[in-house]
Amino acid sequence: MKKLIYIFMIGSLFSSANYSIKQIENMVLKIHNKRPSLDVSILENTYEPFVSKEILQTEDETKTEVLKPIQKDEKIELHAILGDKAYINNRWVKVNDIINGYELKYIGKRGVVLQNGNYIKKLLFHDKNNNLIKLEGR
Repeated sequence: MKKLIYIFMIGSLFSSANYSIKQIENMVLKIHNKRPSLDVSILENTYEPFVSKEILQTEDETKTEVLKPIQKDEKIELHAILGDKAYINNRWVKVNDIINGYELKYIGKRGVVLQNGNYIKKLLFHDKNNNLIKLEGR
């Protein structure tokens, strides 16, 4: 029974790909033809296609949806921790300070936690990855 099903599936595949040589040649010609492109000056004036969606709640309890361009993260490097301060990107910071749009939320023995809206970034010693976590439903 399985063999019969396999034969039927393979047969249907081959029967659906029934192109003539002329049809294949026409498809190849369409691919090789030069397509028009946009001028670079037009592309420079386009808006950022990648946006993040945030829902903001105002004082009068109305919710508005805001679309903001996603910014490329600048590299944030943790160099040292001394007591209640951390040396990040060549400056000493403490809890609630802002570093590249992220607020420093926690300083531990082995790393720090930064937050920017729904995004949380953990910086740990000896970890070259910027651990970025997006919190859903906030």
